[in-house]
Parts: sequence; structure tokens; C-alpha cells
Amino acid sequence: MGTLTTLTDEAKIALDTLADRTTALVSPSLRLGVTGLSRAGKTVFITALVHNLIHGGRLPLFEAQKSGRIAKAYLEEQPDDAVPRFQYEDHLKALIEDRIWPDSTRAISELRLTIEYESASMWNRMFSGGKLSVDIVDYPGEWLLDLPLLNKSFAEFSKDSFELARLENRHELASEWLAEADSVSPDAQADEITAQRLARSFTGYLKAGKADERALSTLPPGRFLMPGDLDGSPALTFAPLPNLGTGKHRAGSLAAMMERRYEAYKTHVVKPFFREHIARLDRQIVLVDAMQAMNAGTSAIADLERALTEILSCFRPGSTNFLTGLVQRRISRILIAATKADHLHHESHDRLQAIVRRLVDRAVSRADFSGANVDVLAMAAVRTTREATVTQGKEILPVIVGTPLKGETIDGERFDGKTETAIFPGDLPLKPDSIFEEPESVSEDPAIRFVRFRPPSLEKTAEGFTLSLPHIRLDRALQFLIGDRLA
Repeated sequence: MGTLTTLTDEAKIALDTLADRTTALVSPSLRLGVTGLSRAGKTVFITALVHNLIHGGRLPLFEAQKSGRIAKAYLEEQPDDAVPRFQYEDHLKALIEDRIWPDSTRAISELRLTIEYESASMWNRMFSGGKLSVDIVDYPGEWLLDLPLLNKSFAEFSKDSFELARLENRHELASEWLAEADSVSPDAQADEITAQRLARSFTGYLKAGKADERALSTLPPGRFLMPGDLDGSPALTFAPLPNLGTGKHRAGSLAAMMERRYEAYKTHVVKPFFREHIARLDRQIVLVDAMQAMNAGTSAIADLERALTEILSCFRPGSTNFLTGLVQRRISRILIAATKADHLHHESHDRLQAIVRRLVDRAVSRADFSGANVDVLAMAAVRTTREATVTQGKEILPVIVGTPLKGETIDGERFDGKTETAIFPGDLPLKPDSIFEEPESVSEDPAIRFVRFRPPSLEKTAEGFTLSLPHIRLDRALQFLIGDRLA
């Protein structure tokens, strides 16, 4: 990862780390990064995590909570004034009162959750105030996919983009942009209208790849999909060009203009994102919606594997000691979480976990994760279904029961968003490698029935108290990510 930064970048990172560590001597804190590609459930994960900790949710595998050592958890003012606050209250209202899914992550945001606890160690109780602030940093995984661009020239970026666009599962989506690109000469005079036209058609191709039926993952530059306040700026008005040589482009040419804007994008957008946010993380969770990719077919699965490999290569994993930790930050724990486990019967959860582990195997083997603890987990931050069985002839089938979102369909039946329905979701393959294999025939009855469900109506106790958001293995995720800091 060091090749993505200059000595100047490293000096700035060291100064930021030293400032953070100095503050942490008085007020201990941990920075937790939450990322994933769109619709993986980042917003829901953070909202459920905070709600369960503040309201004492059912977290039997989270040791500090189980043993009664957490006195209270509450929100505080975040330390970074220039970063938007994660709108926890709005997202919670959407989930609990409106029973709709909150808006997806469109930009970076932050939230500080402070936990007051009693250490399990008498020694620690003597020297620690029993207080930890968890700074949760929420950011789109699409932005992470930009970091490898720091090692690529404009010519390399263009070559890679055209190679991807001409793949069988992308060529149709990219046809308009490819035609536009083939109609221009890189050596032609720079022209703003041409640049805008190319950027617009290139962005259209990237957006089409995000549609549910395609579920593509590797679609950099990330800000083209989520521009934020950069929308319409020259830094986002560029596109790959064909037939670029390795030499210097003629001054005033279209290629020179595009290359300058590409480099500006890296300098003013990508580098600050890495330096100010990614390089300051202590722990990281990567949320993966593998089922949507499986629904879309083997090409989407291969694309998801490619994206996860690039995402994991962007982190700085490892461990530090007291002295090196003052100026050097490493991510000591990385959790890869397969989301939406509630869309499957629990008998398939181990298979979902094995599939995601297979998806990240190559990334973990390629990247240097020495000193970092990496785990894979199947979970649902908010459980939308319950399990039951139905009898079909002589066969007893395990089903899930929930309220599908309005407009979802199975076998031609269209759901109204109000009716609770029992669904047999099917079984995931026993062998993880089989998800990369093309089926021998196209079956009218898919192996997996995947529909999206509404958030649940919260249960109440006999005394009338509303329980916290239900989940699957959120407690195990918490134990892995922060449990050691509350020991």
C-alpha cells in the first residue's frame, strides 16, 4: 500500500496519527471503518449496532454485554468537524416507525458512540477509566475502488476500462460510450462539449452496471456514481480514451485535457480520502451482498470477487507496538460480513459464509495481512424474517416468513408490501467453487429465491417495552471488532 503515497503523504499521516494518539491518552478511542458496495447494508448495520448498544439489545455473544460489564452507551459529538454526521436518528425512524429501509450511503459520514464499562481485569480497573469512544466512519466501497488508480497512469486507466467494457457481460451496457469514444481522436483539439459528452456516456455505462439485474461491482471511478458536491466539476468531467500511446500528449489536445483532469481527480479527490480517512482506521468491516451477485449470474460473481480483491488491497493491515503506534496506524482486525443472512434458512448460513470466504481467498492470499486478524461471518444487522416449516406432499420444507417489499415478485406473483408470506428460499450450493461455474441449462425454477423484505415490526415485552432491533450474529461481529478493547 505504501506505493500509493509519497513521503509527504506519509509525513501528514504520521502527524494526524500522533494528534489522534495524544488525544487518546486522555480519552481512549477506536476508529471503526464500515464499508461495502452499494446496497450491502452499511447504513442499516451502523443503525442496528448503535441501537442495540444504547438500548441493551440481545447480544449473547458480545461478552462485555453478556457479563453485565457495560454500564451505558451513548452518542457524543464526533471529533471531526469537517465530516458530515451519520444521521442515526433519521435512519432509526425509517426502520422502526416507517418500516422502510433508510437511504443508502452516498458520501462519508461519522458518528461517535461512547461505551462506559467495567474491565474484566482487576489490573485494568486500576489504571483505566473504563470508557471507550468508538468513532464509526461510514463510506461507500465504490470510493475504495478508486485507490488503485493512484498507481495507474491515464493510459493504463483507459486500457483497463476498455478491456472491462468489452467483456461479454458489459459490452451491451457500454455500447453507447464505446461508440462515442471510437468517434473521437485523442489528438484532436480539446473541446469542453466533447469532454462532457464522453463523461456523460461513460457515467451512464457505469450506472447501468449497478442495476439489480446486472449487479456489477468493479466500476471505478467511484465518484462518477456518487459525485456529492463534485457533481459537474472538471475533476469529474473526463473519460477513458482509446488508442493512447505511451508518450506525452500534445499540449491543447483532448488527451492532454482528459489526462490533466484524471490526475486532478487523483490529487484532489482520491489522495485526501485515503490520507484523511482510510489511513486513520483501527478496525474495519466490509459488508458483502453475495446473494444479489449470485442472482445476477456467474459474471457478476466474478466481478464481485475482482472488486473485493481490489478493496482489501487498499487497507493497511497489521499490528503496531506502543512506540510505532504513536505515528503509524494499522488495521488490526478486518471482518468480511456476508449480509442478509435472514433471507436464507439458518441451515444455509454456513454455506453463505463459505461462499464469501471463497470470494476473498485470493485477496487475502495476495495482500500482506501479517499481524492482522481477518474473519468471515454470515449475518443480518436487522432480521426481517422468522423461520417455519411447511408440508408439501410428504416433504417438510424449511421456509422463511416475512413481508416482501412492494413490487417484489416470485413465480409471477407480485407482492403488495403489506402481506406476510412464507417463502422457500432454496439451498445454496454445498461447494463454494460451484458459484463460478456456468449452469449446464437455464432452469425456469431458480435454485435460490431471493426477494427483499420490509423491516420488521418490533416486538414488545409483557410490560409494554419495545425491544431492540432483531439481528443475526450482530453480537459476534461486535465481539470480533471491539470486544478486546472492552476486556
